[in-house]
Amino acid sequence: MPAAIVVFIVLALIFRFSSLFISIRHEKALKGAGAQEFGAGNSKALAAMHILFYVAAITEGALMPGVWNTGLTVTGVVIYLLAALALVSVIRSLGALWTIKIIIAPGHHVVRSGLFRWVRHPNYFLNVLPELIGFAVALNAFTTLLVGIPLYLVPLIIRIRQEERVMRDQVADYT
Repeated sequence: MPAAIVVFIVLALIFRFSSLFISIRHEKALKGAGAQEFGAGNSKALAAMHILFYVAAITEGALMPGVWNTGLTVTGVVIYLLAALALVSVIRSLGALWTIKIIIAPGHHVVRSGLFRWVRHPNYFLNVLPELIGFAVALNAFTTLLVGIPLYLVPLIIRIRQEERVMRDQVADYT
């Protein structure tokens, strides 16, 4: 595996762990203020799928024979970086409401700024899916991509449905 790919993997993991720490900090504050979590089981399934996807892509990339498609690697890194920027935008828009879980605080309100003006679930459609696609493409891990994305979509679709239902039932200004 080329050294540049190893650097990309390390930076991607640092970015992902950094976002996890932000989520944990927000979750503690929200729950401390009386917020309630919904869909905990599916949140665990999504987290497990995310980890498995990364492990599978890294393993596939590491086991790949010596020839790398540099053009695909660069394309994957660009997709990943755009997805990372989308996540930063989502976190900025949601502020302390952003977590990787479905957590609804008392007085929770709908955010309609940033990417939320144009996309109903930017975290999933502009960050998570492009992130995974970009990561796999960067590592030339096409088996992981072709098998992993459909498998990931199962808990992701469940999450989106759960989030829609919870927001509709719990948040007064949700439409």
